[in-house]
Amino acid sequence: PNVWLSNNFSSNNVLQFGQRGRSFGYTDGSRSLFDDNVHAVLTGYDMLMLRAYYAPELQMGMTRADVEAALPAVFARLNPQGEALAPRYATKTPKGYVDAIQTALGPGASASARLNAANTALAIAVEAGWTDHRRAFAHYAKGRLMQTSDPRGAFANFQAANQFYAQTPGTDLHRTYVATHLAAHAIYRGAGQQALSTLDGKTTHAVAGENAALLSTVMLLQAEALEISGNADQARSVRLDSLGWARYGFGPDWAVRAKIHEIRALSPANG
Repeated sequence: PNVWLSNNFSSNNVLQFGQRGRSFGYTDGSRSLFDDNVHAVLTGYDMLMLRAYYAPELQMGMTRADVEAALPAVFARLNPQGEALAPRYATKTPKGYVDAIQTALGPGASASARLNAANTALAIAVEAGWTDHRRAFAHYAKGRLMQTSDPRGAFANFQAANQFYAQTPGTDLHRTYVATHLAAHAIYRGAGQQALSTLDGKTTHAVAGENAALLSTVMLLQAEALEISGNADQARSVRLDSLGWARYGFGPDWAVRAKIHEIRALSPANG
């Protein structure tokens, strides 16, 4: 799977400036450049960076200093509402954290190496004193890797991820992903109402993010939670409504059936 980290465009002055600035009206959590593991479409921040890249004020042959001098006026023209916002500067993310996350969730490493890498990323986040999306994602990555070997430990890390995402503006979509894991754990324990509470409002975030796969996953989890809570008719209705989004988000019928089976298997009644 793709790793949820913005690509490093350090060779591009425009994007580099954008990564440093926080006065464009977009917080760290809502940015992309171009993160297709969370965002199904280009974000407003992505569009701002692309418009800046092709701004007529920037011409071939300009030096880095020339570009940096021109960019504040470019962004003021393209995103005037950002001028009224106070800058929100994030501390620099060390390469060790990025490498650890890539090892944890990227291809090629053994299960033990992945978990060790996730622990390294989390240790870096804790030592740095981060309480933003970077700390949240380190917990999320570790939780994903522990789901089979240590479900309770995974649940604790998903809870921590949700806590730190809640402290980072613009992370509604990220919290929705975390909520699917928390709800799945609740369904596995037969706690239907807890799952429904966890998923409350999350369809709105998935729709806002134009993420059909995530929306269908939330709805399928809601259907399962409703069923184990004794609302079989409503569960069937929600599950039926989810199918169109699932076909759009997951593609072929076999992939849709696999997702439905995966979620149905969570319920103790279907075990």
